[in-house]
Amino acid sequence: MSVTVAVADEVTDEVVDAFARLTPQLSRSSPPPTRQQLEEIVASPATHLLLATGADGTILGSLTLVLFRIPTGLRAWIEDVVVDEAGRGQGVGEALNRFAIDVAAERGARSVDLTSRPSREAANRLYRRLGFEPRDTNVYRYQG
Repeated sequence: MSVTVAVADEVTDEVVDAFARLTPQLSRSSPPPTRQQLEEIVASPATHLLLATGADGTILGSLTLVLFRIPTGLRAWIEDVVVDEAGRGQGVGEALNRFAIDVAAERGARSVDLTSRPSREAANRLYRRLGFEPRDTNVYRYQG
């Protein structure tokens, strides 16, 4: 399958429709983002919304790359990776992640972090194949 990845620079009806289709495949508890929320993501200098499209122009997946500066350097974090069921196993996730790694390196990030639930076996195999290594750390969440 031919896959093209690019950073979204505008929010079109196609992008809004794609997130209406993709978000439920990523999270059962989160509603799809609104056009305004997607526009905020695209406009933010800290977030890079990557879109993977097939040869016919259909959006097959998305990834959000977050870049932020802290006192110890520029950090890169991958969030909300989702590949449409119709595009799974065809290199879409790999293309998105490789593109994100390249963007992070171009901006000066020395490393890229992400988290993935152990139950997402195919995704975890992909991340290891791309060179991601598990970190010996605890992940905490505060929900106040």
